[in-house]
Amino acid sequence: MNVSQTMETEEDLLTRLHIKLYHPQQSCKGFFGLLPLGNNSKHSADEPLRLGRDPQACTFSLLDSRVSRKQLALHAYRTAQSPDLLFTVQNLSQRGRLSVNSSALGYLERMDLPDKALIQFGEYEILICRESGEAKGSFEVDFEVLAVPPSRETCMWVPSMTPVMETGSSGMNSPSLPGDLRVGLLGPLETDETLMAHIVVVAAAALSLRRSPLGEELRTSEERTLEPWTAGTAGTARRSTRYQLTERVEVGLV
Repeated sequence: MNVSQTMETEEDLLTRLHIKLYHPQQSCKGFFGLLPLGNNSKHSADEPLRLGRDPQACTFSLLDSRVSRKQLALHAYRTAQSPDLLFTVQNLSQRGRLSVNSSALGYLERMDLPDKALIQFGEYEILICRESGEAKGSFEVDFEVLAVPPSRETCMWVPSMTPVMETGSSGMNSPSLPGDLRVGLLGPLETDETLMAHIVVVAAAALSLRRSPLGEELRTSEERTLEPWTAGTAGTARRSTRYQLTERVEVGLV
């Protein structure tokens, strides 16, 4: 009786992998037709769980000719520091990289599977959530097809960096944000750009004037008037030649 109760308790505490799948064409294609959707399946912890196109070589298969014969594998393992049954994910495809939470894996490369991992290859998105258990020799898997990409339900979705301005045109210097939010977060960009444009125009005009005959005439006039001007009243004697020349240049620009 005690042995039976122990076995039942161990069965109830199996580690479970919730595997949620999405493909943008899943509504018109039968990609997931061979998967045991809605049913739990038990697997031995010492055997890798493979997913790919070939039902003979894989534990679970996808009905898609673009998927590799063996796409990926999940390997269970344990450590001395933790009682949990943990997993690694390995890329078995030679045709492309596998992304795990935005980290790319090349052929035969593997990494530890987090408790919540978003796996991407091609147009497939697979969200795997691990539910801890105490059983050492086996684990459970269940499959679910999602109506929306799981990347948008997690913090792993990265929106397009091509901004859409308020006029509907594309820009390249700021992230895509609504007009009011963009102004609130980034400040009045148009005002800054206009100010910088004015500064550039004024600087260019001043340089052009300095090199022109009028600029030469102003400098000559300055030299002629420097001595009597600096010897004037006490209130104006401390004004520098630079300031007087600046005033003359500004008058010339106006």
